Amino acid sequence: MKTLLWVVVVAVIALVFFIRAAKKAAGSAEGGKAGPTEQPRRRQLLSEREQAMHHRLSQSLPELVILSQVSFGALLTARAYAVRNTFDRKTADFVVCDKAFQVLAVIELDDAGHKGKAARDGARDAMLVQAGYRVLRYANIPDIDRIRDDFGLGNVTKPVPTQSLAAMSEPASVQGVR
Repeated sequence: MKTLLWVVVVAVIALVFFIRAAKKAAGSAEGGKAGPTEQPRRRQLLSEREQAMHHRLSQSLPELVILSQVSFGALLTARAYAVRNTFDRKTADFVVCDKAFQVLAVIELDDAGHKGKAARDGARDAMLVQAGYRVLRYANIPDIDRIRDDFGLGNVTKPVPTQSLAAMSEPASVQGVR
């Protein structure tokens, strides 16, 4: 009698375990807790901070092409699936190219999501550097001069000569006539 009771208890526990496992598997197959009726939704391409960075890059580097949210799959290639799996779901915040779309640098803008993930970020950077890319990582949105310096383009906020300032204060029809 004790043996029969013991078998029933174990069977009930096993049944509960299998039911929970089946529900969990069904939930993950359906995309999580939202269920099978969930439809893909539109989302914002760039966060407000990323938009501000894109504008700053565009202001700082008007002669270059600024791309955002670039898949590592567009930057890297490999024959082996195992190698491709190391980068195929990653994206770079920004890629800066010349007019011929030759990559000059990959730019990462760190935010709160990067705290405590220095090793992971380092591995991502190393992967890109090993492939021949230059990686610039900013903790905050840099000023225009810093970006131009990082690209070897010099500052845009150079002091204007005093004589030019006087000419600028005159009416447009008089400038250049003395």
